[in-house]
Amino acid sequence: MAGNQGMVIRGRGDMSMEDIPMPGSPQRGECLIRVEKVGICGSDVHFYKNGAVGGYVVRSPMVIGHEGAGVIEQLGEGVSGLQVGDRVALEPAVPCGHCDLCKSGKYNLCPDIKCFGTPPNNGCLTRYVRHPASLCFKLPENVSLEEGVMCEPLAVATYGCKDRAEVKAGDKVLVFGDGPIGTMSAMVSFALGAARVLVCGHHSDKLQGIVEACPGAEVLNVKGAGDYTQVAEKIRDTIEGPASCSVDTTGAQDAMSSCIKATQSGGRVAMVGIGAVEMELPVVDALIREVDIRGTFRFRHTYPTCIDMISKGKVDVKQLITHRYHFNNDEVLQAFEDCSAGVGRDGRSTNKCMIDIN
Repeated sequence: MAGNQGMVIRGRGDMSMEDIPMPGSPQRGECLIRVEKVGICGSDVHFYKNGAVGGYVVRSPMVIGHEGAGVIEQLGEGVSGLQVGDRVALEPAVPCGHCDLCKSGKYNLCPDIKCFGTPPNNGCLTRYVRHPASLCFKLPENVSLEEGVMCEPLAVATYGCKDRAEVKAGDKVLVFGDGPIGTMSAMVSFALGAARVLVCGHHSDKLQGIVEACPGAEVLNVKGAGDYTQVAEKIRDTIEGPASCSVDTTGAQDAMSSCIKATQSGGRVAMVGIGAVEMELPVVDALIREVDIRGTFRFRHTYPTCIDMISKGKVDVKQLITHRYHFNNDEVLQAFEDCSAGVGRDGRSTNKCMIDIN
């Protein structure tokens, strides 16, 4: 077994590959994973560029990364349903398992949850990690390791659409954001039976990519389209009436406001993207029309659904992977810079960037 290396971030713009200790033998209920593929998320880029995401601040060195998949190297005692050599997708957040929220099944809201790559917890942009077996999901033969990595952002979209926005058959769904989560939210909405899906964003090339990746999706470039009321009017004109429900993947005030205004009375707005700590929203409009504004934090109980959707071809996440990089210091730093710039060295827009560890 080779030694361990990880991409360690120490603060804003200060990140490098370092030799780090091996995780050690798996404890009871754990697996030792040889990480094979890791995706770069927008939050990873924020940590790299800003040293923080919202209230999560890098105050001490930590390994970055939370979208991972790999192969089981060792099993701890008491693990069943998995074996050495299995390819697995890693659900990144580990709850305490004992609090009232965990006991009620809402483990994503556990106050003591520890997530890969969220300060101060080490992430999975490394060669080896130790992880609870209950959060290691075996991949079917027809699901690749890269698709296993994509289960993490797909889980965000699935939880936002299925559980929080409650997309139903026949719905007209509004999605704000033309990045990977927005694209996958459109895919998931159709998988749930939506009749129409409109994706709004600010980047013509990315919106065109959504049309290609998600046949049937409609897109609307709202850059410079006016204030949120004017944008909402354009949305209603495009889909011939209000949306049944909305999913905001941007965390931007104007986007959230447009979602509220464009959603039908009695509808639902899922807040998926994390933005400013405080923002002004048209809450009176939501109040008098009983538009439910629903917070969304990560996900829960979604990985099996995501793997099933990929395996059955209900969503195609492979095409969202636009750039691939090797696991060395220069390549990984380049990947983060490309993701930050939104364009790779090849001149193509970045969507999902993937690191090949081994």
